[in-house]
This record gives sequence, C-alpha cells and structure tokens, in this order.
Amino acid sequence: MAARGGQEGRDGRRRGLKAAGLVLTGALLLGAGAAGWAYWHLNGNIKSVDINGALGDDRPARPVTVPSASPSASPVPTGALNLLVLGSDSRSGEENRELGGGDSGGARSDTAMVVHLDAGRTAATVVSIPRDTLVERPSCPLPSGGTTRAASGAMFNTAYELGGPVCAVKTVESLTGVRMDHYVEVDFAGFADLVDALGGVTVTTDVDIDDDKSHLHLDAGTHHLDGTEALGLARTRYGLAGGSDLARIELQHKLVKALLQQISATDLLADPARLYQVADALTGSLTTDTGLDSLGELTNLGRSLGDLDADDVRTLTMPVLPAPSDPNRVVADQPDAAELWESLR
Repeated sequence: MAARGGQEGRDGRRRGLKAAGLVLTGALLLGAGAAGWAYWHLNGNIKSVDINGALGDDRPARPVTVPSASPSASPVPTGALNLLVLGSDSRSGEENRELGGGDSGGARSDTAMVVHLDAGRTAATVVSIPRDTLVERPSCPLPSGGTTRAASGAMFNTAYELGGPVCAVKTVESLTGVRMDHYVEVDFAGFADLVDALGGVTVTTDVDIDDDKSHLHLDAGTHHLDGTEALGLARTRYGLAGGSDLARIELQHKLVKALLQQISATDLLADPARLYQVADALTGSLTTDTGLDSLGELTNLGRSLGDLDADDVRTLTMPVLPAPSDPNRVVADQPDAAELWESLR
C-alpha cells in the first residue's frame, strides 16, 4: 500500500506540472467542438508584445544547442528554455482598489521570476528577483518611439513601470547575462478570476498575516482562499514581519504550488463548462511575447512539461544583501548571484 501511495503522489505531482498544458489542450478540443468559436475567443484573449523585434541583437546570445539525431522522434520541444514570468499589478480603477491594488495610477510588476527549464524538460529552476533590488537599468526602446533613460542604482521594478515588458526583459538580461527565450505576464486581477474559476486554492501560512493594504487577515495555519484572498496573499508585504519583500516571495512560491495542486485535483476535462471558464480566465490574464501568443504555442509548451516531476523543481530567490546606500533596498550578493545565473545559461 505504501508503494501505491508513493506512486499516486508522484502521478499527482506530474499532473500538477502539466496542468496548464492540459487546460489549454482541453480548450483546443472545446474550440473544435464548438465550431471554432471558443478557440477563436480564447486565442483572441492572449495579448502579446514583440520583444525580439524591439530588442534586436542587443542582448545575450542564445546558447548553442545540439540537434537531435532523430528530430521527428519528439513531437514537442525538449531543449533548455528560459522564461521571464511577471505578475502585473494594476493600481488604477475602483475594481483594482477593491482587490487591494492601491490608489495610484498605472501598472507595476512587483513579482518577477526567471523560470529555467533544463534540456529534456525533466528539471526546472524558478528564481525570484526581489522588486527592491537596486540595478543598473539600461536604456530601453519605447513603443511610441524614443528610449527610456539609463539609470544607476534604480529599483528593479521601475524597468517595467517606465518601459513595459521590453524594458523588463532587457533589465533582467542585463542583470543576469541570461537570454530570455520567452516572456509571460500574468495580470493579477485575471489571476483572481482564475483562482475563483478553479474553486479556490489551499495554502498553509507559518505566520499570522494582518495587512490592511492587501485586505488580507489570516491566522497562521491552513486556509482555503478564494480569488480575492489569493491575490491578497500574492501582494501582502506589510502584514509580515518587517514588511519584507523576501518574505512575500516565499508566500508567492507557496501560492504557485497551491495553484498547480488545485488544477491537478480538478477534473476539468470532465466538465466542459468549468474548463471553458478556467481557460477563459487563464488566457484573459496573459500577455506573452509573439513566440507564445497562441493556444497552439502555449499548449505545445505545456505538453513539453509532461515528464517534469515537482520534486525536480527548485524555487529560489536571487542571493541579495542589504544595499550600502539604503537599508530598505537590496543588491545582488556576489559572487553567489553570478554563479547562480551562470548555471542557467
């Protein structure tokens, strides 16, 4: 019985990691069954930015890959891949204020994760970059023409605020020396809709959370959260000891795993109505680079994770130290940070 339980646990973890691909695959089938309308709608939900066109060749080189001896043997991609995943937090409008987004205008990205998939897609490393990291922010092209001004000792999250996805990617590549193959941005309000469509997520917190700004008040322990509460957990900072961004990142890592577990525990393919609701919330929350801006491309990525076990996924935070110029900010801890990024090239 113990062996059977262990196998069931491993199977469950694999289902969790394939969850996004399964949802999108189901959406493709649903679209075919509905004469293409659902596919057209879901595909149209996805917004995209031409990162490659904007940055051109002024970026780290792509790693040299060795072609497979039998390219047709694998129907899905298996090469190493680096993705920049951002959480976009709009602070404007009554709806976002009700969700704890604050009352200032514009959009921010306080959540940034570099996701590295090893060759073969059987192991992955997720590295969070604290928003309070002071960096050398490069000059970035703007969609309207012109460029942003380069800055020394700038907060990392100002890159997105000033120059959008293109500047976020360029700043990450400048900081890490690692080429970002793809860009995925998740709108936080859409994230709340996704959690609600899934019926909520279960998360265990080690400390009490009492944060009026994120509208979240939880005792330490296990809680089943709805979309608004899950979004509050992703945003919360001032309800934690010292108001630490590093502590918030730990909660975000827990939330990502809880979301995958909830998707794997929900038999979406047996419930077309709920499947559509989940796929609609998921695709409606995404902005990607032009290489991932269709259901087909996203599904192919999801299917390529089929052999990835959760035990082989590491969640880390870039090594940092308090900034000499400001104790409320951090800087990359060298040489540890450089060695980490080198391992992902």
